[in-house]
Amino acid sequence: MRTACKCRAYPTSEQAAVLSRTFGCMRLVWNKTLSERTRRYHSEGARTSCRETDATLTTWRRSDDLGFLSEVSCVPLQQTLRHQHTAFQNFFSRQSRYPRSKSRAGKQSAHYTRSAFRMRGGSLILARTSTPLEFTWSFNGVDASELNPTMVIVSREPDGRWCVTFAVDVRDPAALRPANHVIGVGLGLTSFLVTSDGTRVSNPRLLHRKARNLARHQRRLARCRRGSNNRLKAKAEVARAHRKVRNARNDFLHRTSTALVRSADVVVIEDLNVKGTVRNRRLARAFSDAGWGEFRRQPEYKCERAGRRLVVIDRWYPSSKTCSTCGHLLAELKLSARHWPCPACRTRHGRDINAAKNIRAAGQAVARGDSGDACGADVRRQGSLLPLSAVEQDARIGELGS
Repeated sequence: MRTACKCRAYPTSEQAAVLSRTFGCMRLVWNKTLSERTRRYHSEGARTSCRETDATLTTWRRSDDLGFLSEVSCVPLQQTLRHQHTAFQNFFSRQSRYPRSKSRAGKQSAHYTRSAFRMRGGSLILARTSTPLEFTWSFNGVDASELNPTMVIVSREPDGRWCVTFAVDVRDPAALRPANHVIGVGLGLTSFLVTSDGTRVSNPRLLHRKARNLARHQRRLARCRRGSNNRLKAKAEVARAHRKVRNARNDFLHRTSTALVRSADVVVIEDLNVKGTVRNRRLARAFSDAGWGEFRRQPEYKCERAGRRLVVIDRWYPSSKTCSTCGHLLAELKLSARHWPCPACRTRHGRDINAAKNIRAAGQAVARGDSGDACGADVRRQGSLLPLSAVEQDARIGELGS
């Protein structure tokens, strides 16, 4: 199994100068190649292959105008072209938007393959540097002296912190003991997570709690003159405040998702439309602060490592307005209605816990291989083939049975 180990790095002034020069050359190669790709596509209607970009990079390194590109390692520059090629493939397959130009104001990172670094006895030496890069190792289960990474990523955060990430191959972890339990999970803003067992995890609202502190730093940044040293210091303070919120959110999401995977053999969640939710201008900040997209991603690889099963329910499944007791489906349920009585069986439901129970039931049906029942009919789904209504399904079953 391949995993990544990220830790703090402390480069010397010489190493920092070499890495900063490498970042600048990478931005130049990315932006210049992106401009050439765009110009060629609009003028000739032709796409640029990865082999052509590599040949162009070699020409640039041998030219007089761009000969300074040969002063840094060619491996990070080639990896930059690989990443841009992947970005264009994702764009043409409609998985992402058009690639944008790189800026020196954001996070900078350089990817080194095995030909561009040397790792011996826990000591890392990068290409074009003569001394080992000092870093802090904080992973108890892995010995740094026995590392044999396939790739090393050196990055610099906007606030000036340096990090190094090792891509290593480790043994597959042992599967967890069976819990003999299936759990359904519903997400929200008031309560970040509600399970079918009735467990509620409150939303920490980390960005909201630090909003006043962040606004103070941003006002100080706005008052500074552009290009001054005070503006650079204020900008670092803003980036540092954002980093603290980001790290706290990641810690909360990892702890919550890990506890969820350990508690059940089958975890059932909904497929979230995060891109659509953040289009709501009133709730976009709250949705982004919750981190639903990252929480949707983490159980996938954690269940795979722990030997658990993750079941994802269709995002159009009416989990909130379906009675978990009798299966009655409401025609409409407002978002402000946090509790509602079932008109069929008179059961009073809490919106979140009722949705979690329905998600759990739908996940159990998928785990058993059932195609569904009449209660789940007439639900909007993706794709060209739409399901039949409940009446048509019953009629078709009757015709097949006769």
